[in-house]
Amino acid sequence: MNASAAEQLPVVVIGAGPVGLAAAAHLAGRGIEPLVLEAGPSAGTAVRAWSHVRLFSPWAEVVDPAAEKLLAPTGWIRPDGAAYPSGGDWVQRYLQPLADVLGERVRYDARVTGVARAGRDRIVDSGREEQPFTVHIERADGSEERLLARAVVDASGTWSTPNPLGANGLPALGERAAGDRISSRVPDLRDPVVRARFAGRRTAVVGTGASAFTALAHLADLAEEESGTHTVWVLRRGLTGSTYGGGEADQLPARGALGLRAKKAVDDGHASALTGFRTAAVEPEGDQLVLVAEDGRRSEPVDQVVVLTGLRPDLSFLSEVRLGLDERLQAPTALAPLIDPNQHSCGTVYPHGANELSHPEKDVYLVGMKSYGRAPTFLALTGYEQVRSVAAALAGDHEAAARVELTLPETGVCGGAGLFDEPNAAQDGGGCCSVPAAPQLITLGAVGSGSSCSTTGGGC
Repeated sequence: MNASAAEQLPVVVIGAGPVGLAAAAHLAGRGIEPLVLEAGPSAGTAVRAWSHVRLFSPWAEVVDPAAEKLLAPTGWIRPDGAAYPSGGDWVQRYLQPLADVLGERVRYDARVTGVARAGRDRIVDSGREEQPFTVHIERADGSEERLLARAVVDASGTWSTPNPLGANGLPALGERAAGDRISSRVPDLRDPVVRARFAGRRTAVVGTGASAFTALAHLADLAEEESGTHTVWVLRRGLTGSTYGGGEADQLPARGALGLRAKKAVDDGHASALTGFRTAAVEPEGDQLVLVAEDGRRSEPVDQVVVLTGLRPDLSFLSEVRLGLDERLQAPTALAPLIDPNQHSCGTVYPHGANELSHPEKDVYLVGMKSYGRAPTFLALTGYEQVRSVAAALAGDHEAAARVELTLPETGVCGGAGLFDEPNAAQDGGGCCSVPAAPQLITLGAVGSGSSCSTTGGGC
């Protein structure tokens, strides 16, 4: 295929989540035809799965400027920039309307199963860059299709591939067999069926991030109402003052409230900590489960296990394109040092774009959470900057692609979700990134009157 013919092909964007839809908006703004392929039946399928979650980031930080330009002529009303949406709000008031504006440029129930150069597997050099990409998809009815694309932007995220219970990164022995009692999502205790699984029972919560804090908090609330409810908090490290995060000194009050709430769950006796415990196996004991550590220690019997140990990218459908990935994080090699969680929090990640996201395979980009591999420091704002730069690069505007158009406060702006019932609670301190003048524990409990979302937390 000659160059001019290839340029008439669409840029395939994988995933109709926040960053994938933003990529389509930026591409359209550059006069490049996008085709968004979404595995689910609607926009923001993964976000809908945590629709009850309240974000740490306010509306001002989760709406992409190019997307807003597409939405404005439709009469779309921008939400209050200082308010904090839930996942459900984000979908209903922004993501689905944006997908609707893009119209036929978004295809649902189209799961990408493979990406390659047309007529070339990954080992063939000859004429490689002159060939368009071929993208294989599977529809909901099981039928298959092959599409041609001039470039591929993978914004499929990491939601579908949570990390397992095993401390070595592999499923613990017996983990699969006990799968009906092991979950990898923060339970939505508003759902009567879900609530019944945890009420009056013992639950192991594995993990030390915001999602684990949220699970601890909600299970502690349940314990106040339902006797016999208890949580065994499984930590791979010891329990120290820093385990709970910044607490009242956290520059993100909502995130600090999560840590304080988790600490309260332990202090009140609703949760007990099992520290230095690296799970190697799961064994049945009667109608319950016992976790077995690598050192042979055994947990007390529990009824349910909630594994909240992070997420990882699904790279299986990219096996025939040449990716340059960091051996530890599974992120693009130039990006990995900028996002290494051993060195960076979300606020210290330098904004980056096409140059850092490039691979040996020209015109393939991993963006959004997918680009971060196993690093947990991703921000929606950073993802929007990524796709602005990638769209510029694909349009041949290399000056714009190299230009940084996002400046984060030194304290950082952290995307994510948490127990944050009061949309204006953080504003007295000057925004979500500042230290409140008089730090205090944010009250967490029932959703206020008229609210359509609860306060379950977790990763964003």
